[in-house]
Amino acid sequence: MVTHGLTRRFGDLTAVDHLDLQIPRSRVYGFLGPNGCGKSTTIRMLCGLLLPSEGDIRVLDLDIPRQAETLKRRIGYMTQSFSLYRDLSVTENLQFVAHLFGLDRTRTRQRLEQLIQTYRLDALTTQLAGTLSGGQKQRLALAAAVLNEPELLFLDEPTSAVDPQSRRDFWAELFKLTEAGTTLLVSTHYMDEAERCHQLAILQEGRLMREGSPDQLKADLGALPLLVETARPHAAELALANLPGVLSSAQIGASLRVLVDSENTREPVADRLHSEGIEARVARTDPNLEDVFVAATRGGNGP
Repeated sequence: MVTHGLTRRFGDLTAVDHLDLQIPRSRVYGFLGPNGCGKSTTIRMLCGLLLPSEGDIRVLDLDIPRQAETLKRRIGYMTQSFSLYRDLSVTENLQFVAHLFGLDRTRTRQRLEQLIQTYRLDALTTQLAGTLSGGQKQRLALAAAVLNEPELLFLDEPTSAVDPQSRRDFWAELFKLTEAGTTLLVSTHYMDEAERCHQLAILQEGRLMREGSPDQLKADLGALPLLVETARPHAAELALANLPGVLSSAQIGASLRVLVDSENTREPVADRLHSEGIEARVARTDPNLEDVFVAATRGGNGP
């Protein structure tokens, strides 16, 4: 999947701004960014559901949007909100999706048997979709999205409404798909989910700010994370709020995590806390993806 200069405007608003992407096959590629950064808009253009304002898109060796109808037979798409029919049963929803993809009766029966077992829907086949729990709806939506055995699966913030255990189970199923050769493109604003991706694109206001594997992005952070251990973390956060070189701070339990622009800001951090009468130990700590995200989105320029 490759894009060059991919752009989408809505009136005066530029939702996606000249994205250049190259996404390898059989990998989990993640879009990481806040709400409104262009993740969903980009996915809709890659699927052929939304026309770009400018730029080129090639997905599975097809030119999009010109060959969008051909592409739809080869992809799956799991939307952010539950989009199946709430007044149909689990089985009826899957049968309807199979009909949309043109599967014959024999193939429909085979796929439903496989998917109902794979996604643990056996006891729910006659239950109305609208009465399912969040995790059950998620499993049903994933079963519907892969019913046509897609080469490429788009997942738009697929775990935004489920508990942590359901999220973990869901990702276990996604990795099984990649092992079978499916390429996954996942949008998320959860850092723990982003860690699971083989490669990430960090988006901000429609622009690509950083791209690479989670480990590569952390290694190339370009900023310094500090851990401030103190009995007064909230007071320490207030004291550092306007200190030049401090990019962000967040209280983590009884300590404060501070991201600064360089090693040169470490001593001023300690000095400011001392001058405010706050006893603290300031030490370097390992970077995480939240640090990467803050550094990337506050830097103002893309890669």
